[in-house]
Amino acid sequence: MKINIINHSKHALPEYATSLSAGMDVRANINEPIVLKSLERKLIPTGLFIELPAGYEAQIRPRSGLAIKKGITVLNSPGTIDADYRGEICIILVNLSSEEFVINDGERICQMVIAAHAQAEWIEVSELSETDRGVGGFGHTGKH
Repeated sequence: MKINIINHSKHALPEYATSLSAGMDVRANINEPIVLKSLERKLIPTGLFIELPAGYEAQIRPRSGLAIKKGITVLNSPGTIDADYRGEICIILVNLSSEEFVINDGERICQMVIAAHAQAEWIEVSELSETDRGVGGFGHTGKH
């Protein structure tokens, strides 16, 4: 799939780390380091602007290494970039650790996954079809 992108950052375009990776690493594009204090959240610019085709979204997800090692995650995970958005991609990072975390220019801060989606058309009905699960909610499956 080919996607139009404008790169106003000082860094290479997002890329897949391996041939079977689902997500591309996205880098911070900042003029000076940003300190994220414990439980603080900040919007981190990337310098990237994209033009997705209709029927696709870009999902913004945490990087597992930052999450487990430093407690840094994407706050609205997964974040969605819609096909009609043309502004700069900025990432909402949050520090869930008890220690400050410094974000440096060019640091890989998240992953971007390009995914197809459908738009639903609601059909109001008076009842739904039966299933084995029925109305069983959270924690329902796996219980005997």
